[in-house]
Amino acid sequence: MTAGLRALSVCLVVGVACGCGGSSAGSPGIATSTPSADIVLANEARTVEGVVPPNATLAGLLRDYELPESMVSRIVTAAQSVFDLRRLRVRQPYRLVTLPGDRLSEFTYEIDRDAFLRVVGSQDTVSDEVEAAVVPYVKQRALMVLQAGIDQEHSSLVGSLEASGETVELAIAFADVFAGEIDFNNDLRQGDRFQLLYDAQLREGKPSGYGDVQAAEFINDGRRFTAFRYAVPGEGPAYYDENGRSLKRMFLKSPLPFTPRVTSRFSTRRLHPVLGTYRAHLGVDYRAAEGTPVRTVAAGRVVSAGWNGGSGRMVRIRHSDGYETYYLHLSAIAKGIHAGARVTQGQQIGRVGSTGLATAPHLDYRVRKNGRFLNPTAVHRSLPPGNPIPPEHLQAFEAIRDLALARLFDTSDTRVARAD
Repeated sequence: MTAGLRALSVCLVVGVACGCGGSSAGSPGIATSTPSADIVLANEARTVEGVVPPNATLAGLLRDYELPESMVSRIVTAAQSVFDLRRLRVRQPYRLVTLPGDRLSEFTYEIDRDAFLRVVGSQDTVSDEVEAAVVPYVKQRALMVLQAGIDQEHSSLVGSLEASGETVELAIAFADVFAGEIDFNNDLRQGDRFQLLYDAQLREGKPSGYGDVQAAEFINDGRRFTAFRYAVPGEGPAYYDENGRSLKRMFLKSPLPFTPRVTSRFSTRRLHPVLGTYRAHLGVDYRAAEGTPVRTVAAGRVVSAGWNGGSGRMVRIRHSDGYETYYLHLSAIAKGIHAGARVTQGQQIGRVGSTGLATAPHLDYRVRKNGRFLNPTAVHRSLPPGNPIPPEHLQAFEAIRDLALARLFDTSDTRVARAD
């Protein structure tokens, strides 16, 4: 499988580096090891880079490079005046540049994705003064296109996107777009292909995070799904197909992320793995790792949340039109989930576990309507989609749709935006 990743446009500059020296030229490089070998520059400056080791202090870090105690003290004092050094975190990159005569040129430390600490020495060769500042990174937002697919080597959405150089964060955002249409636990097939148009956050010209998915196409087992992000005036943004029909349904297709598999289906007669007797299984079992987040499939109000005999820790939620959903064998229940609490569609309500009568971590998910348990996989198919775009806004939506489609299928721009 090949993956194409192209930068289409840079949309917004959201931060400008400033501080001592007037530019971001001294921002730290990303290091992946402990102190490296010295780099000798033409002006005889010494540059060392590394990442913060466990249990380190700034003073101890600097002393490792045999700096004079007076220089260590000046750097620590200046840094402490603008940044709480107790927030020094393990494996965060730093960079130290010193000049002949035991003078500091620059010390930088990456605080987080948004800013770095910068300590600079005086340009005056007879001065020992140093100045410190917390400097914001230069950030931009770029509109990106990614094309990939499902094959034997990459059989999941996460695996496919990781092979394209992306992370699980984008996979989750992408799956949420089609959560009402595609069950990413069970529906993926070899030969499926997809492409998406999404906002990427760039830091110092390199990818550092994701924004919203703006448009997407997914070919799943020969079926074509499209999605376009649009906000009807007076409402929040939502996703619609190319005809303006809502992709949101009353129930999501799955209460879990998209990597687990169904291990036991709805049945009126199943051999219970613990009790060893035949009895009805009124839900669907999803295999998942201990601690996997569990989300509610629809908005509603919590009926109960706590221990429930053989069901272990369980959350029960009442929805509209007489529906209720049950989430069994949880290892933990999310904060704020208690009887009477309101929940929104997709909200995390707990984590997968093996409490109660369970042989391994999994989620037993059940749906009941008007007192009768139903097959959860069949329920979703019977529910109508959300409201379509009103006729008076359809023309505006179509203009955004057509622009997004042109960007999704435009192959003329081959500028690679990834760091590699």
